[in-house]
Amino acid sequence: MSKFIPIILASGLISFIATPLVARLARSINFVDKPEARKVHVTPVPMLGGLAIYVGLFAAVSIGGTAPIRELIGILGGATIMTAFGLVDDRYGMRPSIKLLGQVLAGGILIWSGIQVDLFPWPVLNIVLTLLWVLGICNAINFLDNMDGLAAGITTVASAFFFILALVEGLGLVASLAAATLGACIGFLYYNFNPASLFMGDAGSMLLGFVLAVLGIKLQFASAPLHVTWMIPVIILGLPIFDTTLVVFSRLRRGKPVYQGGKDHTSHRFITVFGMTQSRSVITLYLIAAILGLLGLMLRDATPLQARLMLAVLAAAFGGALVWLEWHYQELS
Repeated sequence: MSKFIPIILASGLISFIATPLVARLARSINFVDKPEARKVHVTPVPMLGGLAIYVGLFAAVSIGGTAPIRELIGILGGATIMTAFGLVDDRYGMRPSIKLLGQVLAGGILIWSGIQVDLFPWPVLNIVLTLLWVLGICNAINFLDNMDGLAAGITTVASAFFFILALVEGLGLVASLAAATLGACIGFLYYNFNPASLFMGDAGSMLLGFVLAVLGIKLQFASAPLHVTWMIPVIILGLPIFDTTLVVFSRLRRGKPVYQGGKDHTSHRFITVFGMTQSRSVITLYLIAAILGLLGLMLRDATPLQARLMLAVLAAAFGGALVWLEWHYQELS
């Protein structure tokens, strides 16, 4: 445990120092997110926050990483591609197909480095599943970045549980990467919680999604059967997965483009349905993410029967919440 504390402190401190610096840079070059009907902020907010997260995470992983050099290249190379594509998208805009290409490139580098899903005896199927997982989680965190402090906070919670599980299992790479992500997000979150003085943009959300996808792939359990433990990363990341499913289902049902932004996310619905403020909606989602993380911890020691029962209950809750929130949908004005 003690050897990972410097990684958390280093990434957190670097991110904390870099965030106001990149905010100043963003203002000087007019790299700001302007208010629109589909957004909740009412004044221009500097972007480039993703760059501060990247600097903190990259530095901490480079210094404290325990991975083989090829895996380290895969992780940092993929993270760099995600951040670069995100920055271009934040500045100039980018077609969804081009953004998807960047995510595939990052996933391809990850697979080249030897980091991939290993659920099936057929290599091609594992490669396809790896790409789908990377693309799915990257876009889930990208979708989740719709309210001050939400994506950074949920990533903080998820990376904390990945860190705990990695410590228990003795997984040095996962623990180092989770520690670096945890610190970088905390350092950035100080400036990003409501009212945010800086946004992470697609550069930050795609970067965090990529790192969480890597953590989910690399989290392995020596003493528990694979047909139980494969669920753990899915449950830990259950909130962004749920939000993306809800938004995609709702937009398809209403005939809206999936990649067109809108105030129809889980966080927005908590405001319209339950009358919450923005901050309370975000904190409530933090608590839900923490509950899912605790269930993921419990699943590690569950029997196959207990795991199946837990999965069935969570699937029922997932479906019920999705239908209920969609039934009560009312767009935030």
